Amino acid sequence: MSIIVVQDLTPTQIQDLEKLYKQGWWSYQRTSKDIQKMLTNSDIIIGLVDSNTQKLIGFTRVLTDYTYRALIWDVLVESSYQNQGLGKKLIDEILTHPDLQEVEAFLLMCLPEMVPFYEKLGFHLSDQVKLMSLNF
Repeated sequence: MSIIVVQDLTPTQIQDLEKLYKQGWWSYQRTSKDIQKMLTNSDIIIGLVDSNTQKLIGFTRVLTDYTYRALIWDVLVESSYQNQGLGKKLIDEILTHPDLQEVEAFLLMCLPEMVPFYEKLGFHLSDQVKLMSLNF
């Protein structure tokens, strides 16, 4: 299988992204309209596309000031493509992205069971900050 890295999604790949979101307990309620708005307002998006089918099989995005912080969101890999190193590839694409080379810190949130995966990639749990949320 050959993978293509993209930073813009075709309309069909946006539909694939909606299907990826439907797989997650935390994202299954996302709508096409909201996904399009999210894509428009994300600073950087990274997609992994199967070159044979042009299907979007992996996705992540970044919100950043390009200097101090880059917040990684939504690291997704289609279930039939998992355990093939594609999650790592998504993170590598962010960490080596030319526009992010001056960023001091990359941040992300993950479920407890994903901590070992991200630790293998160099991330660590912080005792210094706590995640706080206000949901409407």
